[in-house]
Parts: sequence; structure tokens; C-alpha cells
Amino acid sequence: MGIVALTDVKKQYALGKTTVEAVKGVSFSIEKGDFISIAGPSGSGKSTILNMIGLIDSPTLGEVHIEGQAISGMGDRELTRLRHKVIGFIFQSFNLIPVLTVRENVEFPFLLGRDSKITGERREYVDFLLEEAGLAGHQRHKPNELSGGQRQRVAIARALVTHPLIVLADEPTANLDSKTGEDILQLMRRINKESDTTFVFSTHDARIVGMADHVIRLRDGLVVENFRPERN
Repeated sequence: MGIVALTDVKKQYALGKTTVEAVKGVSFSIEKGDFISIAGPSGSGKSTILNMIGLIDSPTLGEVHIEGQAISGMGDRELTRLRHKVIGFIFQSFNLIPVLTVRENVEFPFLLGRDSKITGERREYVDFLLEEAGLAGHQRHKPNELSGGQRQRVAIARALVTHPLIVLADEPTANLDSKTGEDILQLMRRINKESDTTFVFSTHDARIVGMADHVIRLRDGLVVENFRPERN
């Protein structure tokens, strides 16, 4: 079934007296270790699908499975627990907490779980992530003292700190210049290969699509292409 599976998923929203079909019956699966691009123009359903995989939203019809578990029967507490255990998020707007330092932002997900202690082992892992992300010399800085690329690196480290199986990245290069965006993508690709972490991108950035080993293209809430590019 894969680490993620969507089966005939539909998502409808009420907009005044009108019903908007954001996703119109989508099925696909994601394998562990995939570096997958969900691509398409604005309004194609990319972010809606990412939110359903991330357990932020639920389908109107159809089923989402995470690690073989159907989410439809889960309550809020169970969904929160699964989200915290399995999924890391990277947003295009970074979503860092402005009053916290770089290090505190990266450590923050530890404080959300039931086991909220920052142990010596966890501190060592934060040190490792800050080093990997090129932030070791910036850990006492606040987000407003960093460049856009540095802030995105903080967001990546924060997404990885709980050892998630799946990292969801919503347009992670949208607010970055091309050189910084390329560096960020190379960092995520290296982490993907070294740790076998699954990365799922919602994007219309051709560079991400070109790097992906699994591409799903959407148009008007439907899958129009689902393929694995051949590599030389």
C-alpha cells in the first residue's frame, strides 16, 4: 500500500451557497523514501491534498491511509498523536516563532508531545541538525536576524527534529532566490538519501519536479500524470 495511500479522495468546500470541488477523486500511493513532487498550477488541489496527507484536513469522500492506518475513524486526539509522531512540515512562509531563537525554534516540536523533556540525546540531535543545515553559528539568533534561506533551513531542521517518517513541504522555495532555492533543495535531497525520509512537495517549481523520483501532476482537482522519471 505504501507509507501513504489515497483512494478515490474527494474534497468539497462550501463557498457561500456554492459547493467547490477542490479534489475530484484522486488515488495514488507514496513509497517510503520517495522524493515526490505533487505539481500543478494554482487551484489544482495541491495544497488540499498536502493538508489531507498531513492530517490537517480530512476528505469529504474516499480514504487516506498513513502507514496502513485509515484516518477516517480517528478522533482529534488520535490524529494529533499520529501527526506529531509521523509528519514534519515545511511551509513557504517558514512559520517560525519570532520571539524564539533558532535553537528554540528547532527544539519547539519536542515541547508539543507527551514526552516534552529536552534530554541530552535530543540536544545532541539538535546540534547535529543545526550543523547539517549550516546554522551552527546562528543558533542564538532570532528569525528576523536571518536571511530567507537561513529561515528556511531552520524550518527544515525543525521539521526533522522528531525523526518524522514523512516531511511535507508546501512550496518551500517560493520565497527564495534561485541560488538559495537550489541550495535548500540539495540539502533536502541529501537528507532524503541519507535517512530514507520521505519528502512530499506541493509545488510548481520546475527544479523540484526535475529532481523528484516520483511526479504526480494535477489539474482541476484530478491526477493527469503519475510517473517515475527514468534516470540515466
